[in-house]
Amino acid sequence: MTNSSVVVDRAGLWDAESLSDVAAATFPLACPPEATPADIEIFLEQMLSGERFGEYLCDPAKIVLKAVADDEIVGYAMLVAGRPTDPAVDAQVSAGEVVELSKMYVLPGHHGSGVAAALMAAAIDTARQWGASTLWLGVNQANERAQKFYAKHDFRQVGTKTFVVGNQLHSDFVLERPM
Repeated sequence: MTNSSVVVDRAGLWDAESLSDVAAATFPLACPPEATPADIEIFLEQMLSGERFGEYLCDPAKIVLKAVADDEIVGYAMLVAGRPTDPAVDAQVSAGEVVELSKMYVLPGHHGSGVAAALMAAAIDTARQWGASTLWLGVNQANERAQKFYAKHDFRQVGTKTFVVGNQLHSDFVLERPM
C-alpha cells in the first residue's frame, strides 16, 4: 500500500533491529505521565527489543507491517490473530473471528503526514484477509491523541483492561471496529 511517499509492507526478520529502534523512540510518547523512565525501559527491553521483534516476525499468528519513507522505517503496526487470551478482555470483544491491533506507532516527525492512516488501512486489509469480523485494540486512557485517531477510523469503546509497563499497572480502553 502506498500513501504519497510512504510505502506500507510486511516487515521481515531483517527489519527487527530497525523496528526496535522505532519502538524505543515512539513507545514512551504513548505512555501516561505517571510511567517512570525505569518502567518504560523495562518494557522496551522485555517487549520491544530487536530479539522480541525477531520472535514476533517468526510467529505465524502475528504480522508486523512497516511504513517506509525515504528508505527508513518511520512507523509500524503489529496484528495478532485469534481471540484475546485474557478472559475479561475476551468477554468484552465481539463474538466471532477477531484480530488485535497490538501495536501501532509512528515517529514524531511523521505525525500528521498520512503514515498512521496508511498503516491503519493496511492493518484493516490484513485483518480482513485473515477473515476477521472485528479488529480490536487497547489504548491508554490518558492517550487522547490516539483515541481521537482511532475514533476517526470507526473504533468504539467496548470496555477496559489493564496493561503492565515495567512494574506499573495502567488502565486502557478496549476499542473495536467491525470489518
